[in-house]
Amino acid sequence: MRAQDVADKRFMPTKFRNGYDQQEVDDLLARIQVTLTVVEGSPVPTTGPLATAKALRAADVKSARFRSTKWREGYDQDQVDDFLDDVVNELRRLGRD
Repeated sequence: MRAQDVADKRFMPTKFRNGYDQQEVDDLLARIQVTLTVVEGSPVPTTGPLATAKALRAADVKSARFRSTKWREGYDQDQVDDFLDDVVNELRRLGRD
């Protein structure tokens, strides 16, 4: 998994069933992207949302919690959970326990 894979990731939106708060998920994805960017040895942008994101460890991703949505648009919980499981495994593989 590369930083660009995280940048390109899209989740199915939900509206009338439980989903995850989109901004909270997007914020975590930005931190994941920064972490992978650093691991890849690429420079981190100095402006935009990635500029203020902090690198994280597998445990940070594993413990992430998001507000639930039901009557407003959110991200499909199963898709987000599955992707974050892949991220945790990749971070562990990279030694970011």
